[in-house]
Amino acid sequence: MANNELLNEIRAKLGDDYQENERILKGEVERLAKAGDIDGVNAVGQLMLDIMPEDKRNEVIRLTHIDGVRLDNLYEQVEEHLKKNEYIEAKSIAEKLYKKITVDFAETDTVKYVSLRNPFEDNLCQLLFPTEKRLNRAPFDFCTYITTYAFILVETGSSIDALPVLEKAHQYNPVDVGPLFEMAEIFKLTKNKKRIVEITRETLKIASSPLAIARCYANMGYILTDFRQYDEAAVFYTASAMLAPNPAIPLEMQHLADLKGSPVNVPQREEIEEVMKKYDMTFGADNNVISVAAQLSVNYLTANDIPNALMAMKMTYALTRDESIKKLILKYEPNADMSAPAPGEVPDSAKTE
Repeated sequence: MANNELLNEIRAKLGDDYQENERILKGEVERLAKAGDIDGVNAVGQLMLDIMPEDKRNEVIRLTHIDGVRLDNLYEQVEEHLKKNEYIEAKSIAEKLYKKITVDFAETDTVKYVSLRNPFEDNLCQLLFPTEKRLNRAPFDFCTYITTYAFILVETGSSIDALPVLEKAHQYNPVDVGPLFEMAEIFKLTKNKKRIVEITRETLKIASSPLAIARCYANMGYILTDFRQYDEAAVFYTASAMLAPNPAIPLEMQHLADLKGSPVNVPQREEIEEVMKKYDMTFGADNNVISVAAQLSVNYLTANDIPNALMAMKMTYALTRDESIKKLILKYEPNADMSAPAPGEVPDSAKTE
């Protein structure tokens, strides 16, 4: 539904009682948030601001603006500077955002702010990171804003300073792989194998796409190569290609062969699982991630919400390649692209010449 149509429909429900109007609008925000309609949430949020008494409106503006500029607009400025490789200019604005977020939206003894972006993240977060605190939805994607600031710190030579910043980003969205991947990049630079293994294990528990899982395995391959554990590195590089073929993998495998001074044997599935077990990892998506995606599919189908059901089913299928899910997707979307290769086979992209 277009925002103007949505707002007209909601305005028709409002009366003269501010508290009742606020209750209605909060309900609409919650409904739209559960549906993953971020544009709708923002539109209704602006409507809430418009009808607020002046003192409340001023407080909201204080929280969501810096020097009269809304936080999301400031973040757009950061992105524009980064597109031009203007890191110093981007850093200045990103630092202001970071300080604003961590002061005005800090966790307390009873409240925790989260920037969960869709129903899948909501459900996975509640499952994996239960808390007695009240979860308040942050007005913007603070996890992304802070992760970007950490990235800028790394690019401007302050890698170690970026680590506590990434920890903060992770707190605002514990199921976003972004901050964890940025941490992994820092640990790769500092050749910290122990932390790479730990952060990879943590990331695999929330990774919800073959690409994210494949990147985890590639990170393991990278650090094991640095520590001259060439056969185990080959295992993880192969596993990465099995989840999401990547043109960089055969180059890495050839690099292993050059370092080793002999051909690298491409491991079979049994050997991959055995080596992963040594690091307390398993091949493929975590069962909790699959379970949440599958349950969302069922919930949306039951509610006859086909667009959201399809999104959840496609996520589930990407992680499992379950033929029954594929058939169900094609029932509702006959032209859906289902051409991705099944994970679990050793593809040509894992092999060297």
